[in-house]
Amino acid sequence: MRDNEPGTQGSTHESTHGAEVTLRPRWRRRGLVWAFLVGGALVTFVIATLLVSIVQRKAEDQSTFVKVADLSETTFDPSVWGRNFPPEYEGWKATEQMEPGDQVAHTPTAQDPRTTVSQQKLEKDPRLVTMWQGYAFSIDYREPRGHYYMLIDQRYTRRTLERPQPGACLNCHASLPEITTKLGNGDQAAGWAAMNKMPFKEATTLATHPVGCIDCHDPKSMALRVTRPAFIAGIAEYKATQGIKNYDVNKQATVQEMRSFVCAQCHVEYYFKGQEKTLTFPWERGLTVDDALAYYDKVGWTDFTHKLTGARVIKAQHPDFETYSQGVHAKAGVTCADCHMSYKREGAMKITDHQVRSPMTSDVTINQSCLTCHHTTEADMRERVTTIHDRYEHAKNVSFDALTALITDIQKATTSGTPADRIAKAQAYQRKGQFFMDYVVSENSRGFHAPQYTLRVLNDVTDASRLGQLALLGIEPTTTTKPALQPPAPTS
Repeated sequence: MRDNEPGTQGSTHESTHGAEVTLRPRWRRRGLVWAFLVGGALVTFVIATLLVSIVQRKAEDQSTFVKVADLSETTFDPSVWGRNFPPEYEGWKATEQMEPGDQVAHTPTAQDPRTTVSQQKLEKDPRLVTMWQGYAFSIDYREPRGHYYMLIDQRYTRRTLERPQPGACLNCHASLPEITTKLGNGDQAAGWAAMNKMPFKEATTLATHPVGCIDCHDPKSMALRVTRPAFIAGIAEYKATQGIKNYDVNKQATVQEMRSFVCAQCHVEYYFKGQEKTLTFPWERGLTVDDALAYYDKVGWTDFTHKLTGARVIKAQHPDFETYSQGVHAKAGVTCADCHMSYKREGAMKITDHQVRSPMTSDVTINQSCLTCHHTTEADMRERVTTIHDRYEHAKNVSFDALTALITDIQKATTSGTPADRIAKAQAYQRKGQFFMDYVVSENSRGFHAPQYTLRVLNDVTDASRLGQLALLGIEPTTTTKPALQPPAPTS
């Protein structure tokens, strides 16, 4: 058969086509095999990497700390603790940070070497000067700064540079265990008693650090603990009002309670009792402002005689814990640390943020504190807090103006022939109204810790101020809330 015959052509075509058909599936199969091999290798690599990451994160989560330094009851320097707990130490150091708007340049002097201070509250609200006439706070009272500055700012405030103050002030403005150990030669109770009655300028030379790790943590177990004798005694008195006798805070408090109690060692109302200047909390009746005033009236305590009116008045300190205790967060079991030292992540580790600050500082702090309970947005939380602050400011201004008017009227009455008994009654109303006003403005949350309670206290300020003005006129209105009209003579 010739090549050009149809049969020959058909045979050749069929043979070539069959080879092509045979080769194509073979290469396709090989490609699929390689694709499966490469894909499998990639999947295996990804899975292995993921498993390694999970194992590492679990190891991080289970790891508490790497012991680098030995800690003891005489390890006062926070930087030594920081060798074992770097993230917490870095947070503690970050309390040095200030918002630019809060800073005020200061020209250093021989007495005061600071180059930066915080804003002067007395300039922002001159009514404070009127309220504190005759007392050291009328000459210097600035916005609070971070814990880093607590010792520095107390040393160089005009209140301690120009007016004598007791060493008891260091209970809240320094790392206490170092001072009491030095003064007591290891006996901290004896050292504390000695420090309280020493002049501040002498006692402060013994202080090296602001509040640090040893003030709140056991160096062996890292458990939270209370180191301030005043709180140990004060909380025992308060627990007694609830039927709990001989309460030992370091043995009986829960971990959650301690997350507030360590803060309450300092952020409280107090006074210096007797010639020994023993730091004392007025808690034997309870934690409200009414309980505190009743206590002070009972023991006859007066901080100073008002320069303009002659009234024997009380200076409130910073009752953050007592005010918080009247609010919804305390009732719900939310602690100081939950909001101001909230948990955060460092890798897979959950740690407490030791940069103690307002949860309103940033969206990050709002998220890691407020939004763990409140299922809303950062913007909504800011709006809620702003509303509370605005209402507080409005009520505060109404009450403060009323108190200032009473002070002015009493001052005029002392030189206008007003009967002494009327003036005495007005002074008693000033004592109550001024203590309540001071209690509110010296508390640092601007109404947030217990909004309804704070507004009620401010209402009492307005009421006492107006009743005092009526007393000067000889008018005795019917009322169910009156202060003691003749406070006992001061004991010191």
